[in-house]
Amino acid sequence: MSTATNTDPKPSGKIVIAGGTGLIGRHTAQQLHEAGCEVVVLTRRNVTNSDPWEHVTWDGRTVGDWAKHLEGASAVVNLAGRTVDCIKTPDHCDEILRSRVDATTTIGAALREVQTPPPVWVQMSTAHIHGDPPEAVCDEDSALGLGLAPDVGRAWEQAYTESVPTGMRQVITRTSFVIGKNGGAFPVLRRLARLGLGGRVSHGRQGMSWIHEDDMTRLIVRGIADESMRGVYMATAPNPVSQADFMRALRRALGVPVGLPASEWMVRFGAHYLMRTDPELILYGRYCISTRLKEEGFEFKYPTIAEAMQALCDAN
Repeated sequence: MSTATNTDPKPSGKIVIAGGTGLIGRHTAQQLHEAGCEVVVLTRRNVTNSDPWEHVTWDGRTVGDWAKHLEGASAVVNLAGRTVDCIKTPDHCDEILRSRVDATTTIGAALREVQTPPPVWVQMSTAHIHGDPPEAVCDEDSALGLGLAPDVGRAWEQAYTESVPTGMRQVITRTSFVIGKNGGAFPVLRRLARLGLGGRVSHGRQGMSWIHEDDMTRLIVRGIADESMRGVYMATAPNPVSQADFMRALRRALGVPVGLPASEWMVRFGAHYLMRTDPELILYGRYCISTRLKEEGFEFKYPTIAEAMQALCDAN
């Protein structure tokens, strides 16, 4: 495991995070708070917990009183968007698209009303913009894919490009599967593995491009603090694996000797009727790497799936 985190750039000042109550947002807010930053989280929810940072309500569609928090801020980070962990009904598909595009254009409109806007806007996107190629390894320069997720990714990034005020530094993170101990899909996979159900899905060769939550947060913080970072980055660990190898690493970290395989029809039935989610999230995948992060010397704290799994499983 790399110890290069001691050289990470240090952020300062006020950081505004839109969509900061999910796995990535909370982890990022915590790291920024510990670094001494003033953190303001924009959220559609009414938050009543005791987080040591401020929560401000917004609807993600209109400029309101929340915009005043952008005045003089050091950065704005946009992570807002409806979860894709759902059945893809027409209504859900519309919500997935609009929640991302509307939030992005609204932040852009608010920034244009601020006298002293932040110098950088770090924007979430998705590695799924490259589609689901069965064998090709995708980086920042690879062709974009076809289908719902690539179309949403295109619209999301286009909305960002059209909304960023002139002169503001732009950083886009095309994010892969973020694995974290207390949120997202990883706790579900860990539970299935402990029950002996963490085996190969279908043929098991579908790509799993992943990134540990600590490295995801470090990348966002670097985007805030490092003025040399500009443009699109693939937010993914340097060693993608197949679905079968991903689950094998998880079982080893848990000390579970076997995992029952699941055929495609079993996954389609169970995902839809039991877990109420999209079976294609696990039946398809992609192998992604970041050429730009390698060239710019970003060192991952967890570069391999074995290291990441051990850290996440040791923490529970």
